[in-house]
Amino acid sequence: MNFIVDKENVSKRLDVYLSDILKDKDITRSYIKNLIDEEKVLVNGAKVKSGYKIKLNDDIEVEIIERESENIVAEEIPLEIVYEDEDIIIVNKAKGMVVHPANGNYTGTMVNSLMHSHKDNLSSINGVVRPGIVHRIDKDTSGILVVAKNDNAHKKLSEQFKVHSIKRKYVALVKGIVKEDTQTIDLPIGRSTRDRKKMAVTDKNSRNAVTHIRVLKRFYTSNVTLVEAELETGRTHQIRVHMTHLHHPLVGDEVYGKKDPKFKVEGQMLHAKYLGFIHPSTNEFIEFDSNLPKYFEDILVSLENKEKAAK
Repeated sequence: MNFIVDKENVSKRLDVYLSDILKDKDITRSYIKNLIDEEKVLVNGAKVKSGYKIKLNDDIEVEIIERESENIVAEEIPLEIVYEDEDIIIVNKAKGMVVHPANGNYTGTMVNSLMHSHKDNLSSINGVVRPGIVHRIDKDTSGILVVAKNDNAHKKLSEQFKVHSIKRKYVALVKGIVKEDTQTIDLPIGRSTRDRKKMAVTDKNSRNAVTHIRVLKRFYTSNVTLVEAELETGRTHQIRVHMTHLHHPLVGDEVYGKKDPKFKVEGQMLHAKYLGFIHPSTNEFIEFDSNLPKYFEDILVSLENKEKAAK
């Protein structure tokens, strides 16, 4: 949700302003402070502190769940749990599953499933609508996620995300032939000025974003490239935006690219394959890897067969 600051509210502290404007949603000031600390509140597209004094016409964007969705329904939904201990759960999320309830998706999410299987064993820091959720990936992105089972684990994992020490590697199929074997994309990302629902590479109200790209396989016959994308930062739609900026949008991504009739897929071909971090209790570095989903593997086999046939 977005708010534009009017004359009556100029010079108020950001947390006070949001407490006032969201009071009908029964949201506490401490919860708002937590949202600000976790960069879920942006002013003109940039991160600020709770004590920031708002200015006339400031555009304040708040990532928050509508009150009506807070009555989370526990649902018995299959969930692939790769690993679990007293502090964390590693989930291999399926393509098409939303991570947590939000506008238009109040059921069928990963959180609905976790509420059925781990209701009393999830961190409470992100409130009742996002229990245990430390980070997320898009609905049509599959792959590895870490869930916190207690508040101590949540805080320690969140800190690692904040300082960008978490290791995250994705695999994507992109349009066109990527020429460089390896490259680093260091371009800021912010809200698109043309379409507020999209992100874009821009210098206006943006934040630094760094993606390291490595070519895994070029499919010349089909004019697509399989790449590994390692995130140094974690901006919204970062890989999708960076690759589109390089004129290599992800196959299946109709938000940042165009539908390709050659590939019968719904949503971007992007898989969160690898996740590595310091365990919140043992302080040891642990890492998890996941196989590509079957639909992704099937498409790669088909592309490989076309390459062989063309020789």
